[in-house]
Amino acid sequence: RYEPTWGSLDARPLPAWFDEAKFGVFIHWGVFSVPSFGSEWFWWYWQKEKREPYVKFMDTNYPPGFSYEDFGPLFTAEFFDANQWADILKASGAKYVVLTSKHHEGFTLWGSKYSWNWNAVDVGPKRDLVAELATSVRNRTDLHFGLYHSLFEWFNPLFLEDATNAFKTRKFPTSKSLPELYEIVTKYQPEIIWSDGDGNAPDTYWNSTGFLAWLYNDSPVRDTVVTNDRWGAGSICAHGGFYTCSDRYNPGRLLPHKWENCMTIDRSSWGYRRDARLPDYLAIEDLVKQLAETVSCGGNLLMNIGPTHDGRIAVVFEERLRQVGAWLKVNGEAIYGTKPWRAQNDTATPGVWYTFSPKEGKVNAIFLSWPVSGILELGEPQAKLGETQVKLAGYKELLKWVALGEKGMVIALPQLTPQQLPCQWGWTLQLTDIN
Repeated sequence: RYEPTWGSLDARPLPAWFDEAKFGVFIHWGVFSVPSFGSEWFWWYWQKEKREPYVKFMDTNYPPGFSYEDFGPLFTAEFFDANQWADILKASGAKYVVLTSKHHEGFTLWGSKYSWNWNAVDVGPKRDLVAELATSVRNRTDLHFGLYHSLFEWFNPLFLEDATNAFKTRKFPTSKSLPELYEIVTKYQPEIIWSDGDGNAPDTYWNSTGFLAWLYNDSPVRDTVVTNDRWGAGSICAHGGFYTCSDRYNPGRLLPHKWENCMTIDRSSWGYRRDARLPDYLAIEDLVKQLAETVSCGGNLLMNIGPTHDGRIAVVFEERLRQVGAWLKVNGEAIYGTKPWRAQNDTATPGVWYTFSPKEGKVNAIFLSWPVSGILELGEPQAKLGETQVKLAGYKELLKWVALGEKGMVIALPQLTPQQLPCQWGWTLQLTDIN
């Protein structure tokens, strides 16, 4: 049994499915999807920091005295079709999904009995959005279902009182935050608890170790659940399950601890923004590059989309997800279930990232630009004459190659028209019998 101490909890092995999955989709959805302007931090920027664009937006478009709470009934979700979302998630090639069950605004997407009249069953959709998505994902896909949960809430009076008392009192975690966590685990049995928002309070204030000990010992998901590292000030990148370290974390090197790169398709917001323009969205080439870099360095990629207040996944997000899925159909063997190789990227040619498939004993070299010469030089692999074989994923015939001294090889790529290429945006060479 795990003790409620970091020493004991950190010794828990991460369930193997998470490292094998490699790719997940993050969904930021909530009342912030109604103004859908600037950022999911809309309430804070408007009311607390009084940032000019937010204040002006409200003054221009809403009547005087309009409060953030007034956005609640406008979060309507009339077009939300959980089956359709599940089908898009499946088509993306993702192996897990993480939904914001509650963001820093405190609005829960399920009918929490600890969030009276500020939840999706009492206000707005009048539906249990968490339950609907969980059911569809489980019925229609093989994705693992996960939930994001914010520990703190910007304007909750109980939290503000505790903060004023320098967190010597614990009214908020005992009456709101912790009961919600127990509630979502018991009710929806998520296989990921993605915690966030410590409000600068230590993990002792949140009783994070007490909750995690219950989660790992006695909860209905104790054997399969994975957690992140955001459990109180000072715990990030130091304690918990996998490390996130920061948003959009992509170190570009191998780390000793399992980690995740959570990032956004919209460069500047996690929530949906009506004011976003096309250059604000990462192109599919950027996303494939992030995936290759992250996985080769031992990380998972958690790619975020922000649905609209009426429950649609905007077409631009759907297209990106389906493009990643199309790429993974051809190159998935170089991603899923792989381990980092002895080299992460190539020394001779930039934009080449390595992964290793332990079952097949294959080294995968993912290259992001097709050389004009049709010749690809790799500085890292040590090839063996008469033994090493080189394949292009999605192409039948073996490729010709020449060894370069002690280390390195030159590979002749097939001469293909753009229509004959097995995929776009990045390709995989599969090398077998490499030293």
